[in-house]
Amino acid sequence: MAINLDVQARRIAEGGSAYEVTLMIRAEATDPNAQTGGQAPAPVVFIAELTYAGVFTLSGLPDNAVEPVLLVECPRILFPFARNILADVTRDGGFPPVLLQPIDFVQLWQSRRAQQTRPATPAA
Repeated sequence: MAINLDVQARRIAEGGSAYEVTLMIRAEATDPNAQTGGQAPAPVVFIAELTYAGVFTLSGLPDNAVEPVLLVECPRILFPFARNILADVTRDGGFPPVLLQPIDFVQLWQSRRAQQTRPATPAA
């Protein structure tokens, strides 16, 4: 089972205080026990993609607090609902439910920031 998770945030109206925060989850299950005959990759059993969003109004926050609130606290609010939807959809599809473990959104945000601030290495 491969799980990919992404968080995006965008301001709804220029100069406004309302933001749309989107949590995107992609679960891809493969069958490693299937006979593929050679070096072929394991067949995909199912792919479940979920995009779950919320609208948040932020007011009275200092500028340096907006990004962590949007990319850490807002996804933390959305995540339990998205996790339940993903589990229900896979279970209702006849598969074992995908039960996501809690996500450390602080670590996810910090690693994203580190990647953005890392200088690009020239290609050889």
